[in-house]
Amino acid sequence: MVEKSKIAIIGSGLGGLSAAIYLAVKGYDVHVYEQSNKPGGKANELKFFNFRFDTGPSLLTMPFVLKGIFKYAGKNIENYIQIKKLDVLCKYFYPDSTILNAYSDVDKLAKEINSKTIDSKESVKEYLDYSKKIYELTADLFLFNSFSGLSNFANIKALKTLLQFNKIDPFRTMHESNASFFKDAKTIQLFDRYATYNGSSPFKAPATLNVIQHVEYNLGAYIAEDGIYSITKGLHKLAEDLGVKFIFMNRVDKIVTKKNKVVGIVYGNDFVNYNAVLSNSDVLNTYHNLLDVNPYRESNKYNKVEPSSSALVFYWGVKTQSPELEVHNILFSEDYKKEFDDIFEKKICPEDPTVYIYISSKFKKDDAPEGNENWFVMINTPYDDGQNWDDEVKKSKGIILKKINKILGIDLKDKIVCEKILTPQGIEKKTSSTYGSIYGISSNSKSAAFMRQQNKSKSIDGLYFCGGSAHPGGGIPLVLLSGKIASELINKHHAVQ
Repeated sequence: MVEKSKIAIIGSGLGGLSAAIYLAVKGYDVHVYEQSNKPGGKANELKFFNFRFDTGPSLLTMPFVLKGIFKYAGKNIENYIQIKKLDVLCKYFYPDSTILNAYSDVDKLAKEINSKTIDSKESVKEYLDYSKKIYELTADLFLFNSFSGLSNFANIKALKTLLQFNKIDPFRTMHESNASFFKDAKTIQLFDRYATYNGSSPFKAPATLNVIQHVEYNLGAYIAEDGIYSITKGLHKLAEDLGVKFIFMNRVDKIVTKKNKVVGIVYGNDFVNYNAVLSNSDVLNTYHNLLDVNPYRESNKYNKVEPSSSALVFYWGVKTQSPELEVHNILFSEDYKKEFDDIFEKKICPEDPTVYIYISSKFKKDDAPEGNENWFVMINTPYDDGQNWDDEVKKSKGIILKKINKILGIDLKDKIVCEKILTPQGIEKKTSSTYGSIYGISSNSKSAAFMRQQNKSKSIDGLYFCGGSAHPGGGIPLVLLSGKIASELINKHHAVQ
């Protein structure tokens, strides 16, 4: 009997689950080690006082990536996860009392921006065509395949991208590009916001990242009908159906190497031999805490890149109904440049933060008791750099409550019936994300995209990476793709014997 190649996956985030499924279909013996008592990583859930909250991502884009996993496994996604397209992606509230609905229908979006700002419908469509062009030129090279080695550039599509390099807009910042398309500060701020999707500043990140807007508007944004955590649960069930073994409540202590080659892992007092190890943990955590050697050239390069932003999240069970709000809502700051300066230069929670409010009970009624709502309230913050987070939490909570009252006319002070708080320190503790940086590194430089950890280690044979801190980046579809890419590399170098 031929013995299957054994693969260990550290962490059961969406990237690890994706990789586990692809590897299981290919015939590998896959073991997933998870320090928590359930799968999910950042894409998890929190339950208390009869309220349920998604703890991390709250929007699904590029659903074909998720569907592709089930198709590859020969399964029907509808037997595991129910998803539907949103009509209003997000409702934006501005300091000047403007309210703008970001519709999923591009024509409706263009009309809405035309009616609420001084920008035209044509400018919106021209902008989204520009965003689409970036996607067409970069998706195969930067998103769907491993971004390492000259072989990745040795094809017609890659050559086409290189010959039209200026069209991916790498030399301007996102803000500079957005300001060239639009005249109204409100429209610019709306599209600048997408830099936060990978923990960066629109005033520093290259305009190539304006590809995100194409993904959300032209390709569409979705929700999972039972909440984002149902995606985690669906992938976990599929993996188990395929024979993947999950070992919960077990933190891997070390990835064991011999002559720069992975030979297994240690957890508890046990050593287990594996042909390869895929880390779905944060890249820096893997280098600093899991490896029994330090590949200095590879890890030091990553150490030098600015970490991404983090977040401060308030999970509030509130005794109120808010018909004026959508599932996803943004209360914008008055001075966006100052907000990002506070985060990345001063490294403090913004004095006037943009506030994100996600209310899943608007579509999943049992996420909150009758007459109540579950408010996931988040602001972007610096990564943990020794700040006094007790002070930052107290200051920020007061600012947020005042802002909600001023802009929405909702006084939450006596309506919050239960609360839990997640700080950057808490994010690091729960998810092993170094410094609480949600996306690993920021994209606050033109070279950052090329600095992100590749899915196969260059220094240690048999070591692979997936998840939001590795290539191609954060967000549900990219994390799922990272698992797929890592599985393909493992299959290439450690084919089933």
